[in-house]
Amino acid sequence: MSVKWKKGLMALFGGAVLVLAACGNNTSAPEKEEDNNGKQEEGKKYKIGVTQLVDHPSLNAAYDGFKKALEDAGLEVEYDEQNAQGDPNNNTTIASNLVNAGVDLIFANSTPSAQSVASATKDIPIVFTSVTDAVGAELVESLEKPGANVTGTIDTHPEAIPNSVKFISEELESKNVGMVYNAGEQNSVAQVNIVKETIKKENLDLNIVEAPVSTSAEVKQATESLLGKADSIYIITDNTVVSALESVISVANDNELPLVVGELDSLKKGGFAAYGFEYFDIGYEAGQMAVKILKEEDKPAEMPVQAPQNLKLMVNKKIADKIGKEIKDEWEAEIYEGK
Repeated sequence: MSVKWKKGLMALFGGAVLVLAACGNNTSAPEKEEDNNGKQEEGKKYKIGVTQLVDHPSLNAAYDGFKKALEDAGLEVEYDEQNAQGDPNNNTTIASNLVNAGVDLIFANSTPSAQSVASATKDIPIVFTSVTDAVGAELVESLEKPGANVTGTIDTHPEAIPNSVKFISEELESKNVGMVYNAGEQNSVAQVNIVKETIKKENLDLNIVEAPVSTSAEVKQATESLLGKADSIYIITDNTVVSALESVISVANDNELPLVVGELDSLKKGGFAAYGFEYFDIGYEAGQMAVKILKEEDKPAEMPVQAPQNLKLMVNKKIADKIGKEIKDEWEAEIYEGK
């Protein structure tokens, strides 16, 4: 083989390699372009930031429901979980941390948590739950058309508070109902206003004895302050109070005061009665909304805020027996037998 022929063969081989390399580059380029356009990659792992005000059964159940919805959808998710431990001041730091972490979506579990992240970013989609008044909290423009990067599920069935107030007045024949709540939490103030509006609208012979608190450490003393002033107690879905609900339950049951609570998890811990729903369910619905957002099937601005379904009256038989209250057939209540 001549030297000249060898050089020609090597040149031909080199050209073929270049052609193959060029072909390889051409086939991979569209995949990278699709990724850059934001299309979901097969087997993609999403990062979701979680901000929760405090640990208590209802919020925890909502978070469990949220995670179950993403699991059922087959999404692979890494969660960055952060809890404010009942201190609203921590919410701002948590919001900043999650935004800087570059998460794909933020799950906000409670009104203060949602308000903080909504103030921190207009770019990252936010899905909330356990929020009572999303419009009043300035999270969305309206329930039907949120209008920005925030949507989710509320924990207020339109009949829950009115039914509870009428039950306390008409069925329990209470004249003075004690209410312990955090006056600094917008979520709670909105609910207390609904209680007052219901009493006025229904012309009920019922007086509210208010015992406001600012921290969970004040809950027991505030509840004790109701003794001799109230013949029943109504605890709304206030995060501060529910996180210290054992104190309320102890005072109420030891003094044979019927304790009406705002959700079923609190009833199962020792409340007497509740018009409620499962927080797991509203968390699950929020998770379904998050799936659509992550898969780019919908946008928060165009996803109506969802309200809970399946409102029911439940009565705790163990507590009824303890405080000497009869469970009447006409209540048509679901009976919780207790553990």
